[in-house]
Amino acid sequence: MGVVCAGVPDAIYTREDGRFLASELSRGPWDPDAQHGGAPAALLMREFERCPDGQELAIARVTYEFLRPVPLGELEVETSISRGGRRVQLLEGTIRDPEGVEVVRARALRLATADAGGAITPEPAMPPGPAEGTAHSPTPPHGLPMFAPDAIEVRFVAGTRFAGGPSTAWFRLRCPLLAGEQTTPLQRLAAAADFGNGISAVLSWDEYLFINPDLTLYVDRRPEGEWICLDARTTLAAGGVGITESVLFDERGRVGRAVQALLVARR
Repeated sequence: MGVVCAGVPDAIYTREDGRFLASELSRGPWDPDAQHGGAPAALLMREFERCPDGQELAIARVTYEFLRPVPLGELEVETSISRGGRRVQLLEGTIRDPEGVEVVRARALRLATADAGGAITPEPAMPPGPAEGTAHSPTPPHGLPMFAPDAIEVRFVAGTRFAGGPSTAWFRLRCPLLAGEQTTPLQRLAAAADFGNGISAVLSWDEYLFINPDLTLYVDRRPEGEWICLDARTTLAAGGVGITESVLFDERGRVGRAVQALLVARR
């Protein structure tokens, strides 16, 4: 079970009449009326997990495209299997606002698990665990409840959010993704994976925006437990674009990688 949520309401989303209602706990840092990308990413992961015919297949990759700011309040979520198969499946999902405008689009790849004859790639070095981390509780820029820190706990074990450059931090949801439902490890992974650009900024938060219009999440194996770690690094090419790459861990070891393209602009 997760720790008790710090604020009201006590879940990130609720369900009503077949639609989802995003609470204030989904709010992001850029716009007081828009969600943090981790919240809808986790919600679509939930829907992908619920797609039928995947009992023997594992979610290997999910690519999200954040087409427009995702509003708080009422949302419509749809998923489908666009390519079926016994060993490879492609899923598609979308989130629409109350006017029917598509705000997030995603595709997920499900694969049969590897049969490598016992060959296992050596595990990378583990970062220090969450018990060794420094809690990070920023002052919300809008003076309102936010996804972090109100819905998700952050503990840094290398670097800090405001120091600039690479950093490593552990993340744990404080409350359920959906009211009345146990949050799954894959949903926890998706909720945390969108933080890479936020914890490894190479430019000042006060002077620049570095918003990610996309997120691609590769999953080596199903994560375990409540904590997810991001070892994140952002690069910014002269005359190019910003890219954030994060290696993802649970307390057992590496579980995958997340990649984000960044829109970098002066405020």
